[in-house]
Amino acid sequence: MGRNNERNIKAHNDKLHKAQDKAKAKKVAREEKLKAIAKQFSANKKTP
Repeated sequence: MGRNNERNIKAHNDKLHKAQDKAKAKKVAREEKLKAIAKQFSANKKTP
């Protein structure tokens, strides 16, 4: 069964885009977490 018909192409693209969206969300979450850690670290540095 190849991807030569519309239904199979759509299924493949949906699966691909879902994986890409998941990877992008993971990257954004990691950046936000790192930003929060950096902000907390900076706040702790200034306090003493």
